[in-house]
Amino acid sequence: MTNLSRASRAAIGAVALVCALTACSPVADEAAPADKPSQSQNSFGSPANPDEVKEGGKLTVALSAEPDRLDPSLSRSLYSRYVFQAMCEKLYDVDEKAQVVPQLATALPTVSPDGKTVTITVRQGVKFADGTEFNAAVVKTTLERNLKLPESARKSEIGPIDTVDAPDAQTVVVHLKTPFAPLLGALADRAGMIMSPAALQKLGTNFASAPVCVGPFKFSKRVPQSSIDVVRDPNYYAADKVHLDGISWRILTDASIRSANLRSGDAEVADSVSTQDVDSLRKESSLTVLQSQSLGYQGITINVGNVDGLGTPPKPIDRPIAKEAKVRQAFEYAIDRKALVNAVFNGISTPACSPISPASAFSSEAAQKCREHDPAKAKQLLQEAGVQVPYTINMLASNTPDTLRLAQALQSMVKDGGFDIKISPVEYSSLLDEQDRGNFEILQLGWSGRIDPDANITNFVGTGGSQNVGGSSNPELDAVLDKARQSTDLNERKQLYGQAVGLLQDQNPLIYLYRQANLTAFSNKVKGVQVYPDGVIRAAFAGFAK
Repeated sequence: MTNLSRASRAAIGAVALVCALTACSPVADEAAPADKPSQSQNSFGSPANPDEVKEGGKLTVALSAEPDRLDPSLSRSLYSRYVFQAMCEKLYDVDEKAQVVPQLATALPTVSPDGKTVTITVRQGVKFADGTEFNAAVVKTTLERNLKLPESARKSEIGPIDTVDAPDAQTVVVHLKTPFAPLLGALADRAGMIMSPAALQKLGTNFASAPVCVGPFKFSKRVPQSSIDVVRDPNYYAADKVHLDGISWRILTDASIRSANLRSGDAEVADSVSTQDVDSLRKESSLTVLQSQSLGYQGITINVGNVDGLGTPPKPIDRPIAKEAKVRQAFEYAIDRKALVNAVFNGISTPACSPISPASAFSSEAAQKCREHDPAKAKQLLQEAGVQVPYTINMLASNTPDTLRLAQALQSMVKDGGFDIKISPVEYSSLLDEQDRGNFEILQLGWSGRIDPDANITNFVGTGGSQNVGGSSNPELDAVLDKARQSTDLNERKQLYGQAVGLLQDQNPLIYLYRQANLTAFSNKVKGVQVYPDGVIRAAFAGFAK
């Protein structure tokens, strides 16, 4: 039976079924060691009680890295999502149970029986921060920009959109070339952030310099490598729920400095708390630490074909690790994931061998298959590939202390497998630029994760993926991922993603290392700070305690 006939028989389309899946929580409890918090012990924080908070004040958040461009079509950084959460609402959002809920839309989408027409109703009486009216036509403008902008990082996320119509002010109709199950999840992320058409017309590709959206706060100023400030937006449709006058994100890349600022009161919130600091912070009665397992991963991306820059056709690279899958497999055999997370992250993070979390409803035994640490096997594969040992490779990595600790642990670990890593640390935003240009052999970077596994895979390893910085291309993998995108059957998608993981591990364009824990600390002088499974700090409706 074909995917399309299954959709017709069920009288629902791909997106509608994903709605149903997310409604029954696609993130399940994940087993954990007895001495570590389990998924069921996740701490996401609580919303602010209006009776317990006072009006006014500016919240300071210490960030571990500088956000990239504040343009929803172009952004690819978790840190920009923190800022967007306060000033750029989406058609849909996810809640603490990883369920999709309406935000600028009024309800979950309705889908035609063939799965190719998606209808979304949007709020009325809403204004952007610049006073421009929000309606279906402006949603159409944003979605078309995501599709057509040459540098767009959203193209492959929103998939096979043919056309977008706005038949009236409250109705958006998306016409798909084929059913596309991940669409709802994409519209609950940056692809669903709607931008002011007036600002787009005025600024064009420079939108990030003065972004304008619908949100509790509006952009105020940015000092590169230092801070980003937003202020309360009086135009916001639910302004009565906003308590703070403003939020300031200060870039402090050293985890110990972020913790010190938290303790001194110079910052009220600190993201990406170091696993080295968690226990001591938890002992302080004036602070709260939120912890949950991420839907994402940290890994090693190998440049196998990015010669002319992101978005260009892949070309051969005359390096053993780029040319030979055996060399990439050898590198994975040289890595001891368990030892890595225990030594570097005190066992708080969990080993990962795939882009699909074991806590996901889309997981399977095949999706969690893993190469065990085997240095002798690594050397054997290098010999079979005709590579002299030690084989030297250059690794690009962020210059933050935690990342450098990880890089140095990897450097030491893989020596027994015949590899000699040379570490090139760079500032985070520079790392993003270098990876786009293809100026790397391998690089260490991760992804904060999404509820639909397609968003954790296709963009990064699918041919032409909008974040496929390694330039990988595998037609067999593409076919499996395309089939999974169109399927409306959970069990079929699970089976297909198991196949995809097998194909990924055969070629190893991206070697998955571990799943980081979402660790955020905040002062108890603040109420309402929350972090959901998507890893985003939610502080827009927080307030200072009375």
